[in-house]
Amino acid sequence: MSKKTKALVYNLIGFAIIFFAVRFAVASFTTLKDLWIPLVAFIIGTVLAPKFQAVATKDGEKLFVKWIFVKGIKEVN
Repeated sequence: MSKKTKALVYNLIGFAIIFFAVRFAVASFTTLKDLWIPLVAFIIGTVLAPKFQAVATKDGEKLFVKWIFVKGIKEVN
């Protein structure tokens, strides 16, 4: 599996976990109805999800992650 594909899959998994957790919490603990529940979960999930990116370097292609809960940009093996 290429690093770009891994980055895409990791982005999807990271967003999905946060989206469904926030969607459940918003539905359970607020009075929002209908379209507002997934809309709020989407916005929060987009902000909180880690961002993965494959970058071509002189040592080959590497996978990096940036997340608001981790300081700086980290390399993922």
